[in-house]
Amino acid sequence: MLDTQKVNVLVVDDEEDLEFLVRRKFKSKVQEGKTELYFAKNGEEALSVLSKNVDIDVVLTDINMPVMDGLTFLSEMSKLYPIKKAIIVSAYGDMANIRTAMNRGAFDFVTKPVDFYDLEMTIEKTFAHVQQQKATVKAFKENNILKMFVDVDVINFMAGAEFEESLLRSEMANATVMFVDICKYTAISEQYPPDKVVSLLNKYFDMMVADIVKQDGHIDKFMGDCILAVFKGENHAKRAMSAAVKIRDSFNRIVEREMNDYRPQIAIGVNAGDMVMGSIGSQTLRRLDYTVIGDVVNTAQRLQSIAKPSQILTDHVVYEIIKLSFYCEEVGLVNLRNKAEMTRVYNVIKQLDD
Repeated sequence: MLDTQKVNVLVVDDEEDLEFLVRRKFKSKVQEGKTELYFAKNGEEALSVLSKNVDIDVVLTDINMPVMDGLTFLSEMSKLYPIKKAIIVSAYGDMANIRTAMNRGAFDFVTKPVDFYDLEMTIEKTFAHVQQQKATVKAFKENNILKMFVDVDVINFMAGAEFEESLLRSEMANATVMFVDICKYTAISEQYPPDKVVSLLNKYFDMMVADIVKQDGHIDKFMGDCILAVFKGENHAKRAMSAAVKIRDSFNRIVEREMNDYRPQIAIGVNAGDMVMGSIGSQTLRRLDYTVIGDVVNTAQRLQSIAKPSQILTDHVVYEIIKLSFYCEEVGLVNLRNKAEMTRVYNVIKQLDD
């Protein structure tokens, strides 16, 4: 077992023989303070033990148990404690049970009669995996720079179990992505002092963020003078387009009152469809971004890249969704980078009255 940290293990089995064998095999580790053992007779009792002992990292569980069986317990544990990992210890070694257990969150599988050397190595491997996940979460929580610049409500969220679960989760989602770029902003960075450049950019971003949040969108990331926003849930395409129109119109009104020699405009690309959402980055560096990837995201960025100042470009798929709520002009068929076929593109002019 790992020598540097104590491994807290919960054994869930209604057979007293297994408890006796585990206590005997790990007696020296317990006496040395390297292992702490907990026991439960079924899944329901195990959930109670987990709720009272937050330091438990590894769970050994049987499948066939009274009250709550091991497979049901796995499902509940995965939802409540996504970082903790379970090892199935069961005589049911057929592939169907193994696949079901893995699909419900099991990390590994050991068959009875138990080879305790193999079990010890499996616990060590599982514990190391849990510690790596904890380290990633801890790095996010202790990021002092992040705490300086992120809203306190976000920090509180990041300190909770919901954030820990979100770091480790990936999913397919149907959503709308929007790229908003401030056109030719590099020009102002060459003409004005750094503090002026940054203060103006932050001012413009604040305005855009307000309109995005009003439509229940969230900011995926800031990229230089560009924002990537994501909209999920009911009517996500229409809400994203409402935000895009509002941003463009508000932006144009504000810059009219700004600097006489530089009036920045924005170009927007919007696309909707299925995309992957997950924590992307380097676990080695403990730098992960919960972000969106996929062809839908790439297409939105390419639409933004060909948009002229004050244009909001989208494709025919989104157009069909929003055409009764927004007045659009067809731009025509356009070659987008890495697209085999030409894409029919529309410029969104204004939102229609309901």
